[in-house]
Amino acid sequence: MSNIEYLRIFADEEGCSHFETKTVDLATRSYAPPAPSLNASVMESADNSVFLELPIGWFGDWHPTPVRQWLVLMTGTCEFEVGDGEKAIRKAGDIIMLDDLTGNGHQAKVLGDEPVRITAIHFS
Repeated sequence: MSNIEYLRIFADEEGCSHFETKTVDLATRSYAPPAPSLNASVMESADNSVFLELPIGWFGDWHPTPVRQWLVLMTGTCEFEVGDGEKAIRKAGDIIMLDDLTGNGHQAKVLGDEPVRITAIHFS
């Protein structure tokens, strides 16, 4: 079985945010018949989606996520910092789950000379 790795940002009981590396399992499924089967995760519901562009030099100081959401980075490089002081750099193709609805949240900033384009998928 194959899987896809993502970075989860979450808040603990005291409201301090942390990173956690997780995976989504994929299994061979009939996804779009009559096309051949392919590897896919279990289907999950989504509430909304939006495309975002963070300009060169953008910096988001400490903030919790407004909703639980998946971020799929399409272009650029972004650095995230969580409450315990850990930092993570993510680039195009990486997936992040924002789940830090409480506490101080996280910081994010665009690195380099390219805007960061993101597909954000909100879920409950």
